[in-house]
Amino acid sequence: MPFTLHLRSRLPSAIRSLIRQKKPNIRNTSSMAGELRPASLVVMPRSLAPAFERFCQANTGPLPLLGQSEPEKWMLPSQDAISETRMGHPQFWKYEFGACTGSLASLEQYSEQLKDMVAFLLGCSFSLEEALEKAGLPRRDPAGHSQAGAYKTTVPCATHAGFCCPLVVTMRPIPKDKLERLVRACCSLGGERGQPVHIGDPELLGIKELSKPAYGDAMVCPPGEVPVFWPSLLTSLGAVSSCETPLAFASIPGCTVMTDLKDAKAPAGCLTPERIPEVHHISQDPLHYSIASVSASQKIRELESMISIDPVLITTGFPTHFNHEPPEETDGPPGAVALATFLQALEKEVAIIVDQRAWNLHQKIVEDAVEQGVLKMQIPILTYQGGSVEAAQAFLCKNGDPQTPRFDHLVAIERAGRAADGNYYNARKMNIKHLVDPIDDLFLAAKKIPGISSTGVGDGGNELGMGKVKEAVRRHIRHGDVIACDVEADFAVIAGEHSDGRPVRPATQGVSNWGGYALACALYILYSCAVHSQYLRKAVGPSRAPGDQAWTQALPSVIKVTNPSQPLTWKQLLPWMSSRPEVPSRKLRAGTLLPLKSQRQSQP
Repeated sequence: MPFTLHLRSRLPSAIRSLIRQKKPNIRNTSSMAGELRPASLVVMPRSLAPAFERFCQANTGPLPLLGQSEPEKWMLPSQDAISETRMGHPQFWKYEFGACTGSLASLEQYSEQLKDMVAFLLGCSFSLEEALEKAGLPRRDPAGHSQAGAYKTTVPCATHAGFCCPLVVTMRPIPKDKLERLVRACCSLGGERGQPVHIGDPELLGIKELSKPAYGDAMVCPPGEVPVFWPSLLTSLGAVSSCETPLAFASIPGCTVMTDLKDAKAPAGCLTPERIPEVHHISQDPLHYSIASVSASQKIRELESMISIDPVLITTGFPTHFNHEPPEETDGPPGAVALATFLQALEKEVAIIVDQRAWNLHQKIVEDAVEQGVLKMQIPILTYQGGSVEAAQAFLCKNGDPQTPRFDHLVAIERAGRAADGNYYNARKMNIKHLVDPIDDLFLAAKKIPGISSTGVGDGGNELGMGKVKEAVRRHIRHGDVIACDVEADFAVIAGEHSDGRPVRPATQGVSNWGGYALACALYILYSCAVHSQYLRKAVGPSRAPGDQAWTQALPSVIKVTNPSQPLTWKQLLPWMSSRPEVPSRKLRAGTLLPLKSQRQSQP
């Protein structure tokens, strides 16, 4: 049972006093604070008690079960029940076959029926108004003795044996800059009970108008403030109605029992990093915030750091107009700058490599892009004259060591590509080799260096990287048997159209590899985060066990080499990023990408 010995001694007399209570002066206790906390009563037939108990246990957010009575043992009279239990003045709604048929100041007239009924006490140790005060915010409870509004949502509670109902929530408007302070105050006071289930647009919960609550008085959300929603005990009213039992009773909204009984899931002390919430603004229209723990957020930031440090080398330049100065066509350089701009936004290191004769041209393009605010900062413009396989490897790797590449990815955008005969051709089959440096050698060398992948972007088949589709170029492109590029990239992006005008769908670009791997691990982290998981399921339904085996098996099976002698898989990085004391702190740096099969023998 979820209640303590202290509760066992007081619950029978508490319920006895409720049944005998006939005072019509009902007080609202929804905003009372201090040691006493409000709780609600639900009374239903003994035959439904086990199912209702499990229904509450499956939806602990809105239905925190403090305890239940035993039939026939809570009907004995008690002269001092009210003073002993320090209660407010309750009142009940009566339900018959699922319909609310009236209100009662006392259940005394149903004494015979109550002998075969069970009473449930629902409540928690969390006070929203107390959390507002702790966060330094004004109390938002309605004036006088009115009841704060509660709203029916379209979020279904987890069903069990005929009990099914939508989640009911209460709302408070909170200033944007105070959201995280309040959420942390709520979790500090109420643990997982205090965590909001939604922050933002009410329509995402199926609430059409805040001015029309299902219970109580409407709460106004002023401009500049954000509606924040918590699960409400009033969810129990829908549960009572859904079972359609011949007779049941429930506390009227706002007319609750005041109790000092403790919630079994109340916080035991200071929150750990795994329970401290962070609020993240994820959408403006519709307005939506999410919550994750400090621990999970930090791990994701480390993943972002991992993928942001991998440098990318871009090459471009196709001197097709060999009788002009400069001979470059305009198709490549703008695309290279556009890609570099995006990569800079991802905080990646970017460099551009071009023909030596065109260095001044590309340097001026980059300078103009920086001056106009297109690029955030200057990009290095490099050249490569070739000479040998060793020269290419020395260019691509630190100290020529293939275990420490300087770049994670090579991208060729409209770059002249070497044909099978060693020459470079434009679309008219004119040899332009005298204008092109052997940057193709870098793409050939990259294939033998673990961790460097490449992408070629082209539209005519004679561009660097199009060796990936050279047979198709030879069959379908004019002069393809001569001009087709013979040098492959790992990924080919064909910029063209089908005969009906539809654009050719580009292949997946390898530059997204590490971002995709990091995204998969970020999802694992979030779904293993108790704070985020509860927010996603709106505190209803069972929670998943963190680190589900199926999730772990689905993680990317690739290895990031931060130290050639100590390769790490993403699966190994997850516990490592938890900053456990026994794991030394090391900063991730750019490394190589190896297929798992090359290390499988050494993997646990």
